[in-house]
Amino acid sequence: MALSPESLGISTEIHEVIYESMKKARREKRRITAALIPDVLTVIDSPGVRGACEKLLGKDWAIVPFTHNAPYASGAFDQWWHKDDNGPYNMRKMRQHQAIQVELLYYPQDVDEDMGPTAIIPYSQYWTFNHEENHDNFAGADHLDFGYIIEGMDKIPVSGEESKYDIEEIRLQKTLHDERMRDAVSKTGWPLAKPFELGPLRAGTVVLASHNLFHRGNHRRDDWRNWQANPRYMWRLWLYRTTQPEASEIVDFELSNPKVDPMTSIDLGTDQIEEAKAIWRFQTHWIHTGGSPPKVEGSVEDLSKLLVAQGDSSEPIRLRAAYELAGVIDEDEAIEVLSAGLLVERESVRRAATYGLIALGEASTLTFQRALTSSIRWVRKAGAFGLGVAGTPSLETLEEMRARLLNDNSVSVRSVAAEAIGCIARRAAGTKLASELLFVCCDALVDSLEIEENRVSMDVEQDRHIKFVRPTDESDICEGIGVDYREERFEKVRSAVRENALWSMVILTTHYSELNQRSINMLESIVKNDTNVFAVGLAMDSLNRAGLLSNRTLQESPILDYESLSRTKNDLSFQTRW
Repeated sequence: MALSPESLGISTEIHEVIYESMKKARREKRRITAALIPDVLTVIDSPGVRGACEKLLGKDWAIVPFTHNAPYASGAFDQWWHKDDNGPYNMRKMRQHQAIQVELLYYPQDVDEDMGPTAIIPYSQYWTFNHEENHDNFAGADHLDFGYIIEGMDKIPVSGEESKYDIEEIRLQKTLHDERMRDAVSKTGWPLAKPFELGPLRAGTVVLASHNLFHRGNHRRDDWRNWQANPRYMWRLWLYRTTQPEASEIVDFELSNPKVDPMTSIDLGTDQIEEAKAIWRFQTHWIHTGGSPPKVEGSVEDLSKLLVAQGDSSEPIRLRAAYELAGVIDEDEAIEVLSAGLLVERESVRRAATYGLIALGEASTLTFQRALTSSIRWVRKAGAFGLGVAGTPSLETLEEMRARLLNDNSVSVRSVAAEAIGCIARRAAGTKLASELLFVCCDALVDSLEIEENRVSMDVEQDRHIKFVRPTDESDICEGIGVDYREERFEKVRSAVRENALWSMVILTTHYSELNQRSINMLESIVKNDTNVFAVGLAMDSLNRAGLLSNRTLQESPILDYESLSRTKNDLSFQTRW
């Protein structure tokens, strides 16, 4: 979704002000943040952006603090095709197919076609690769052509003064890098997979995209001598849902079937679109109602064979089968097939089965509860993920999740359990058990925060690039890269479980402000003492949403994340810190 500058509902002159402020900050070698350029907050809070984000994520959506909220400049180098690390940070969990996370891209200046426009692969948000035993994907992001990184091609200038390519090769996109990028997409064998560049764009354009799209940063193709005077900047924010979709009286939704995608011009009049329709049908219904669409006729036997199709190129086939199984009238038989798929050794089948069971909704509760007791950590992880997203919100469900959160020997499982508690809190809000369940959620999260510790970032500990780190005895997942914010207080440390628990606290405090003193003390202590800047940002957002973030507490952190704090209207004077 691309929002035009006029649709934002603010003066278009502000974008030139932001752009010039960014250029000045770069010349002075200052770190560009919303604290330095507060006009960016006006863009984020504009009527057009708020309205579009509420349609995708519901009311009270949040911004992940201290991640990639800084601007990006294009230049001589190419990124590889990748999906961003799963939110809130690098913890490599299953990706939410529902509209839970959205990336906001803001361009304060015109982006011509040769200025390195962001490249994406439309329709790729539902399809991916194995990661549990695949070390190429261990460090959070999914990749196309991981060899591009191994061979160091990302460090070779494609354009600019030091490029070895002819200027015509660069202009016509005939460099080896361009070919490698196109081949990586075509070799997936996935339907509708074609590269697309977000350009040209006018100054002030805001793009909202699925967090799960394959995308990459692109090299510039214009005269490098003009780059310094005419830089291409982009702000990127990670947004996430804190509320459940509100139920609608409409019981079914017809998918529109345009022959051509109006934004990308991709041909949709082919049989390839059938691989995605089952997923689209469920997601369209969920975003309008929070539930699953009505049942239809379907052959469980035929679909069960497609569920176990082999090869990476069959990812869309497996997912189509899983979602169609979730929609058949014979629900019991479908649950039996999908439950068996959850226990298959092949990760690709287990992944598809998990999404199919989630599409079934609360009918899958028992299957996911059983998965939580498996001796295989990957099955327990799937059980925690599914139970959080779709299981019946109950005290029994929460107690089972709490046991995984506090006692499981896998950091991966504990981090997913921490996230799942937030998902349960989101779905429980507004129910008869809401107050009791939210209190239990909060209690479990604080219990976890009391015992979980930060660890030195794996890239520092192992002296490797973050993309090449490996699991350790202490952690079976990559917990993220430590960031140097040039503040003595903070260190290059991470904790997947702590950060997920605090992410869930943000969701919980969106609905439940009557925190007990123990919870308040924990959040205030994190703001005051934690050396993990991401934990501090999430704790601060939690207190802010509960109306408990005092100006005194604000002063406990040397830096603030203004983007996330600006999402609430509490009467705080943190603006005076600008």
